[in-house]
Amino acid sequence: MNFRQFAYRNVIRKKRTYAAHFLSSAFSVMAFFIYAVLLYHPDLQGQLKSSSQTASYLAKMGLTVSQYFIFIFSFLFLLYSTGAFLKSRKKEFGILLVLGMTERQRMKLTFAENMLIGVASIGCGIGVGLLFTKLMLLVSARLLMLEEGLRFYLPLQAVWMTAGAFALLFLVVSILTIRVGRQTSVLELIKGDEKPKPEPKASVWLSLLAVVLIAAGYGMVFFFVNYSAFFLWLLGLAVGCVVLGTYFLFTQLNVYVLRTLKRRKSLLFRGINLMSFTDMAYRVKDNAVMFFMVATVMAAAFSGIGACLSVGDPGRTERNYPYAFTYWYASEHGERADAAITRIDESLRGKGYSFGKSKLDLIYAGNSKYNLVSLTQFNELAAIRGLGPRELASDEILIASGVVSRNSSKHNDEAVMQAAAEALKVHGQGELRLKERVSDAVIAQTDDVVVLPDEKLELLRQEGAAAASAMYYAVPEWQETLELARELQAGLSADFAEVGQFSALAIEHYEERQLNGILLIISVLVGAVFFTFAASFIYFRLYADVERDEKQLGMTSKLGLSPKELARLVTRQLTVMFFLPFLLGMAHSAVAFINMANLTNTSMLNNGLIIYGAFFGIQLLYFLLIRWRYLSRMRRKLA
Repeated sequence: MNFRQFAYRNVIRKKRTYAAHFLSSAFSVMAFFIYAVLLYHPDLQGQLKSSSQTASYLAKMGLTVSQYFIFIFSFLFLLYSTGAFLKSRKKEFGILLVLGMTERQRMKLTFAENMLIGVASIGCGIGVGLLFTKLMLLVSARLLMLEEGLRFYLPLQAVWMTAGAFALLFLVVSILTIRVGRQTSVLELIKGDEKPKPEPKASVWLSLLAVVLIAAGYGMVFFFVNYSAFFLWLLGLAVGCVVLGTYFLFTQLNVYVLRTLKRRKSLLFRGINLMSFTDMAYRVKDNAVMFFMVATVMAAAFSGIGACLSVGDPGRTERNYPYAFTYWYASEHGERADAAITRIDESLRGKGYSFGKSKLDLIYAGNSKYNLVSLTQFNELAAIRGLGPRELASDEILIASGVVSRNSSKHNDEAVMQAAAEALKVHGQGELRLKERVSDAVIAQTDDVVVLPDEKLELLRQEGAAAASAMYYAVPEWQETLELARELQAGLSADFAEVGQFSALAIEHYEERQLNGILLIISVLVGAVFFTFAASFIYFRLYADVERDEKQLGMTSKLGLSPKELARLVTRQLTVMFFLPFLLGMAHSAVAFINMANLTNTSMLNNGLIIYGAFFGIQLLYFLLIRWRYLSRMRRKLA
């Protein structure tokens, strides 16, 4: 048996331990390859560019950044997992050195093993990526609403780019990790697993700091969103506090809580609690870094996917701009605008669409950003939206919330009232009274609009106040008007360019869906890679300690531990490893979801439940599978 065969058999012999490491590496290669295929697909870039330059730019930039993100995180994952795995093999390396292996040969062996796994991961990842390329192209075409679809296309540049990038990654990781254990004596290597571990200790102050940091991070995020303190440094500081607090939570607070529970004798000596708490304290301390990484990764994955699902809400665009077509024009272009409006009417009738329309004249309120409209036109517009009319006394006004106010639920009634008073020049002639603020989506304006009694608005017209007009169209089947909207946009831009501006809800929704589709493709794949890495961390740590667990459980079984108690003990240990980081990741992302809902004025409850339910289901199946295999192995060893 030559040296290469020895390295190959070493990997095969430890295939169970290497399995998660290999599968996670292959999955990250596959995701990187799929991004590369999408990035270099000519049809994708061509169709996106023809519909929206913004979508094309975002797709190119997003796919590129995602590749860098996966590459960097894969490097950190491989560096951690490979280094930790080599440390767990110290006894094996010590025996090999006793049998005559030189230090140089040991380093050569670990390098060969790492590169062997790397080459296999690259080949498997690209191969599986090729199998799923067509499916991914079909899904991408549907998410991006590409009318011509995406044909199967294999850019060789994507293959070489993926293979080269990950070959370099595995090469660097192998070089950096072959020095693990180099300065350790042979005796220390052999007895590495037999050294008694000191009892885990924790600082009460660092434990308290963990709570303070996480609470401060949450508080800064709420302040950032709810008080419109949009400073990037504040958001960065909040994230930093939560990340650091999470680290101290796993390294200090968890150990401190377990030590506190052990002091309660009535709880400690009940059933198998003594063994559970004692072993759990060591396990939590040993795996603190792994727990921290898993919780952070899961929180990022949940939050990213949730944000994209929120942006992609199909009713979001309609809530902001509820009219199928809008034609804006200046009042002096009234006659020419009538011809453009007639063309829109005829086009809708020609296509067989039923519609309602209403005109709205907006008066500029001096230098203010708030426009003024008449009550009669406001009620006519509300009628085609299926809303009831409003009434006003001569000194009363309404405020119709704009898109910003409706989405943020924040408004400044005093500023709006002051703008209306200045426009009407009523200082000293009695005060205007605000009857109510209308939050229904009646007027598709970014800012709030003041609704006045007809006679007051007529006075402003007589004084020659500058005005603009808009014709709004309500079409129940607006999602089916994309082709018509494009035809009207092209025709009106060519024939009435100097008159007004045409906008269509179907076009805006189409562009938003494309942008969200890009974000969803990016976030779901990156989130899946992160989740796979997190699962791999857990699997690796479990099987890295499996021999120590076998010895420990073997000794306790001789003291009378029954098979049922063994199952309960293992279940408790695995539950902590699998679900403690998961629950903290859920907590972090739940805070993010609450603030996303406050920022966009949309409910994140359904999206959050879908995300948590899907990932919890996967995690539960993974937990049950690993528990079954782990218990089976322990029972065979103890039989």
